[in-house]
Amino acid sequence: MTKSSNAGTVLEDGPGVSEAARAGRRWNWSWLRVTGSVGPLGIATAVLWLSIIVLLPLAALTVTSFEEGWSGFWDAVTAPAALDSLRITVLVSVVVAVINVVMGTLIAWVLVRDRFPGKGVVNALIDLPFALPTIVASIVLLSLYGPQSPVDIHLNATQPGLVVALAFVTLPFVVRSVQPVLIEADREVEQAALSLGANNWTTFRRIVLPALTPAIISGGGLAFARAIGEYGSVVLIGGAIPRKTEMASQYIQKQIEIDRPVNAAAVSVALLAISFATLLVLRLLAERSARKEQAAR
Repeated sequence: MTKSSNAGTVLEDGPGVSEAARAGRRWNWSWLRVTGSVGPLGIATAVLWLSIIVLLPLAALTVTSFEEGWSGFWDAVTAPAALDSLRITVLVSVVVAVINVVMGTLIAWVLVRDRFPGKGVVNALIDLPFALPTIVASIVLLSLYGPQSPVDIHLNATQPGLVVALAFVTLPFVVRSVQPVLIEADREVEQAALSLGANNWTTFRRIVLPALTPAIISGGGLAFARAIGEYGSVVLIGGAIPRKTEMASQYIQKQIEIDRPVNAAAVSVALLAISFATLLVLRLLAERSARKEQAAR
């Protein structure tokens, strides 16, 4: 049985309509329902702001990168200099993420589990790279490890110099990801393991580390995503030597300076794709970890 209206034809429930069909119709429209405290206006405002600040610039960047078609985009991304800059960027960022995973976890452990004079100052200094302009970090590192190094360590225009600069600006991501998990960790389980004869390393590896793993992966992924797009902290200490220390961000700037916006946009889209893939993997891992915790409960 049907009912006609100006909006179209709507099926009515009748004796011949099964319960599965009714449920199917209800399910088909369920995705349009708005729930929560902000309501449709709040959601619309959030979507509009996100579109203006994020989606529209990304769309403009993508359109610019394909102004010369797919072949032009591919040629720009696969140019030898572009590939070298992307390779150096990804390689250095992976090394930085691994270093900060180890050192960031250690620092978080010390800040949570140990007591020492000046602990509050050290805890505050962890957030300094968030507030400090990254170009200042590059100047400081150049003064410390440049040609006139007072400690006789010369890292200017070298890949280790890039690693040091990026490690400085990305360290807080790991520390601040691991620290809250350590604070909320159940110490009684660790004490029980120690009382049963397990040593400190076994207790950490079997009990503490599994609980910290999601936070460590999240912090390391965020450090990697930040490192591949970093510019200010490496602009001076790195030297931007083509095919040696030139990061992708520096290559993009060079393409803009020589009036090749399509090439710059294409490499930018490649960096964007790498960052998005990293964040997507982190999101999937976080959801998987949450499902496991719910199943364990």
